[in-house]
Amino acid sequence: MNPIPDDVLRIAQTDAAHALSALPQPFAVLFQRADVSVELFAPREIDTQSPHTRDELYIVASGSGVFVRAGQRTAFQSGDLLFVPAHVEHRFERFTADFRTWVIFFGPEQPAATT
Repeated sequence: MNPIPDDVLRIAQTDAAHALSALPQPFAVLFQRADVSVELFAPREIDTQSPHTRDELYIVASGSGVFVRAGQRTAFQSGDLLFVPAHVEHRFERFTADFRTWVIFFGPEQPAATT
């Protein structure tokens, strides 16, 4: 699914989920504008993502499981909001088959810290 035009009024989760099911990757970019990007993400059996260069919010659309961020674990369910700062390890574990989450990347790209 290509990003939706800037003047979008509504993105239905059912439409986004249908488009996502046809893609080889477990996410669909649905909207991009300035320093905000919105995706629908549904990992398939295992969450293989790695840290990102921008802060991100997850808003759980359906399902439940365990979220791991920098070694901390928390249970999550539909309707929950999760936050991950840029460059922090994170993943979803033991999630239900119906798990889908909105992902909102925001703010500027942040280069990795050098040592």
